Amino acid sequence: MTLHIGDTAPDFTVDTQVGPISFHEWAGDSWVFFFSHPADFTPVCTTEMGRTAQLAQAFESRNTKPLGLSTDTAEEHRKWIDDVNDTQKTDLRFPIVADANLAIARMYDMIHPEQSETAAVRSVFIIDPAKKIRLTMTYPMSVGRNFDEVLRVIDALQLGDARRIATPADWMPGKEVIIPPSISDEEARGLFPQGWTEHRAYLRTTMVD
Repeated sequence: MTLHIGDTAPDFTVDTQVGPISFHEWAGDSWVFFFSHPADFTPVCTTEMGRTAQLAQAFESRNTKPLGLSTDTAEEHRKWIDDVNDTQKTDLRFPIVADANLAIARMYDMIHPEQSETAAVRSVFIIDPAKKIRLTMTYPMSVGRNFDEVLRVIDALQLGDARRIATPADWMPGKEVIIPPSISDEEARGLFPQGWTEHRAYLRTTMVD
């Protein structure tokens, strides 16, 4: 199944190492960082799970819940988390989907046969409180994710929703943003009373709080 930006994230009920969850109900009014990893007890995955746990407060401050997934069992997750906590000096508390039958991985197109027939690649889905998919990223099994980028795109999406802006290349919080061409100068004067710089008719930048 191929999922696109703007699609409703499919709902599912599944076991995790902290008990069963129904995805949409569990997500509630939060954003979700839903990400898959190939396998428990593997090196890159151990660092990624540890980094996610270390960033618990950063995700919470963004009203975002992490949700992991691999094709291991809940019992394997529980055993592996001891290693994650020990080697990465953290305390992993977010749920990790136990998808031993590959049902959720296939639902979210996380199985790429040229990589593996039975293990998920490193997929990322950022899902908003309306359960809409807002961003997807896919990494090969050998490359760990950049979690600064994960937080950056969540910041960009949330700011865009709140202030009707777009973000330029390499944008970071506190930097200039773009006023979309769909907003006329007349409307922009009401939305951005601080003014803007017009580089071209289609390229206007401004600062927002």
